[in-house]
Amino acid sequence: MGMNMVPKRIFFTKGVGKHKERLTSFEMALRDAGIAAQNLVRVSSIFPPKCKLITRKEGLKYLNPGEVVFAVVAENSTREAHRLCVSSIGVAIPTDRNTYGYLSEHHSFGETEDQAGDYAEELAAEMLATTLDVEFDPDKSWDEKKEIYRISNKIVRTANVTQSAVGDKKGLWTTTIAAAILIMDDEEK
Repeated sequence: MGMNMVPKRIFFTKGVGKHKERLTSFEMALRDAGIAAQNLVRVSSIFPPKCKLITRKEGLKYLNPGEVVFAVVAENSTREAHRLCVSSIGVAIPTDRNTYGYLSEHHSFGETEDQAGDYAEELAAEMLATTLDVEFDPDKSWDEKKEIYRISNKIVRTANVTQSAVGDKKGLWTTTIAAAILIMDDEEK
């Protein structure tokens, strides 16, 4: 069972939901992200070796209603009017595709999408850097760290998917999600 449980593809998605009930606002965010019809199993944050990053549109074609799907999920919610909430998934993919990379989850209040997305990328890159023996100084800026990663030639790419929303002015629950959906199936659809 081990090797056939390594995902072949992965895609990012995000969504927002609003409702008077918190659980329903989460469901609405899943619908917005296109993943409400699946049974999500949350997993930790490894980007599998040889895994292909595909678009959301392509990735949704692999999903079936009721299917158990593994996902790295960041979620946040508020019912405080005008409160900014954000959810982000960052990824760091190694140059050597035979080794694994990292995904990170981040959720916060009061950060812009750019701030949260950069932070999520930085988390993933730092986790990968520590496994690849790439030196980094936690006190350096994210731009300085990106340059170190680029020069090392061990981290090929970082990216993020981030969703923010402002709390509903009437006090409805507002939920944001960002997710990396792991696909086991290696058959083209």
